[in-house]
Amino acid sequence: MTTRTPNRQLRDLVAESGLTYAALAKAVRTVAAECGVALRTNKSAVEHWIAGVAPQGDTGRFLAVALSRQLDRILTPHDLGLAGPDETQDDIGLSLGTDPIDALLPMWKVELDRRRFLASSAYSVAAAALPLSHVREVADRTAAARTGRIAGMAEVAAVRDMVRVFSEMDERHGGQHGRSALVTYLRDDVAPLCRGRFRTEEIRRQMLSAAARGVHLLGFKSYDAGQQGAAQRYYLQSYALAAESGIRGHDGFVMRTMAMQGLKLHRPEHCQGLAETGLNRARGHVDAQTEALFRVVHSHTLAKGGHTRAALAEAERARAMLAGQPGDDVPYWALSWGPPAASVYSRTAKVYEAIGDHRAAAEQYARAAAARPAGTYARIVALDLVAGAELQLKRGRIEQACATWDRAMDHMDGVRSVRTRKAVVRMRADLARFRARGVRCAADLDERTADFLAASRAPT
Repeated sequence: MTTRTPNRQLRDLVAESGLTYAALAKAVRTVAAECGVALRTNKSAVEHWIAGVAPQGDTGRFLAVALSRQLDRILTPHDLGLAGPDETQDDIGLSLGTDPIDALLPMWKVELDRRRFLASSAYSVAAAALPLSHVREVADRTAAARTGRIAGMAEVAAVRDMVRVFSEMDERHGGQHGRSALVTYLRDDVAPLCRGRFRTEEIRRQMLSAAARGVHLLGFKSYDAGQQGAAQRYYLQSYALAAESGIRGHDGFVMRTMAMQGLKLHRPEHCQGLAETGLNRARGHVDAQTEALFRVVHSHTLAKGGHTRAALAEAERARAMLAGQPGDDVPYWALSWGPPAASVYSRTAKVYEAIGDHRAAAEQYARAAAARPAGTYARIVALDLVAGAELQLKRGRIEQACATWDRAMDHMDGVRSVRTRKAVVRMRADLARFRARGVRCAADLDERTADFLAASRAPT
């Protein structure tokens, strides 16, 4: 008869969480469902795990996320006493305690086998809070030994240019285009450069910042594909690289992105803290247009928290900064979604939407769509138009909404994006009652959306 060793690490963490075995089993099933996995875990399974039986497949990862959420800190399967010596090399946990480039290598390995990666990635509220308590942990690390060729600003410029090409491809065609190519480029070209020797320390800092921008784009590609856990992991690693670079404001910009992700997922627990900290780290170190980007996201978190007056005041400050003197150039990492003015208008629309002013929100979405070059930013222009159309419909403007939706559809050809596809599905649902009443513009648009959905497959 085999005697198993009780898992005291797991037992103590479960006790600390305050969850009953049945409640923990339910939390594990919830995390698994977020990853598209149906589990039948029950309290007996939890009893077996604590007795020393290892969870099967990716269940240990789901268990780690469930306990992380309850305890409000990051836990990996290893922390739960579940990962064996052979598994730690392939763990894609959220630790920022190692060199950010080294931490990315196993993520890139499994990214190229994305099915397994996505099956073990779930959005975590605990992870959203991580940068707030680990700001100095990454920045204070000793730089890794650098060997090989001496790199200069020409190499930094080459990385920036290549990432810009991938970013423009992403905006025109959606997150699924070029994703594996970007992973390969970051792994095979950028990572070795980051480990190399540099002519000056400033050049090294700029290279790490450029690498952070590339990883940030990879996170956004995952976000666009609806893979929120994967996106968050990349954002955390982008944050680690940006913090290590020491470029003022860049790490805060990644915090801003994480706040935006949490708002989108209706998980606002740490969004205001992330937005405020990002703004504080950038204020006084970036130009006025870039600071406006931080302020408008802070405004959105205030609106979501019910602080209407403060939210509107902050949104007004953001718009005023756009109208001020040009000042310094906008840093390349702040141009992730095109012209700053367009991003400020789009986020201001969300502020108005959060406080229930649908007319003002629709106007701001229209301004955002008009402020971006449609040929370069097809996807985001389409999404801003869709958001505006939905608000026009809420105000009873069916013909105006149909016209705006029709314009949005003009920009969606060739875009492979889960977000645009979901927008079209919502569009058809909103049109159904008007089509049934014989409203001509609704019937015409419904036919167009049906053709679009039939011609495209949801990205995998």
